[in-house]
Amino acid sequence: MVKKKTQFRHISINTKKYYFYEIKWWDILGDSGHAGIKEFDSMKPALMTTTGYIYSKDNKHLKTFASYDENEESFSDRNVFPIGCIKHMKKMEII
Repeated sequence: MVKKKTQFRHISINTKKYYFYEIKWWDILGDSGHAGIKEFDSMKPALMTTTGYIYSKDNKHLKTFASYDENEESFSDRNVFPIGCIKHMKKMEII
């Protein structure tokens, strides 16, 4: 039995491939009101989910975009995440 090679969702802009990911990351939870000890102790960061193409990643930052111009190298819906906030990244397969 031949195993089929997994194909991942991506786009190509000027011969560079950008892969599509689901990213789970921790977001700060803040409150400016008064609270007791029990309420304060129960505060937790929010676990957020973002989907988009990975523009670049190094040991400090992850840069993503969700929109792009097909005719020129132009990106929109951009985010820069500190790597320490990233919980999990999953490269999305073509279905």
